[in-house]
Amino acid sequence: MAKIQRFTIPEYHSITEFLRGQASRIFTDIKEKDKVVIVNKQNKPQAVIISYDRYIRLKEKENLDI
Repeated sequence: MAKIQRFTIPEYHSITEFLRGQASRIFTDIKEKDKVVIVNKQNKPQAVIISYDRYIRLKEKENLDI
């Protein structure tokens, strides 16, 4: 039987949202819904934010250096 891979579609947020006080809401959403968020600055990706649970799963499953 073939292994089915699930891909998470990331959300995009601008750095401006963080600067305008939305960080707490965004972080809560990432944690509660296990989301992947790409942070853009001047419409260019700058960083990726994932939940801590997702981070641990990636470390354990893939033995990644992240």
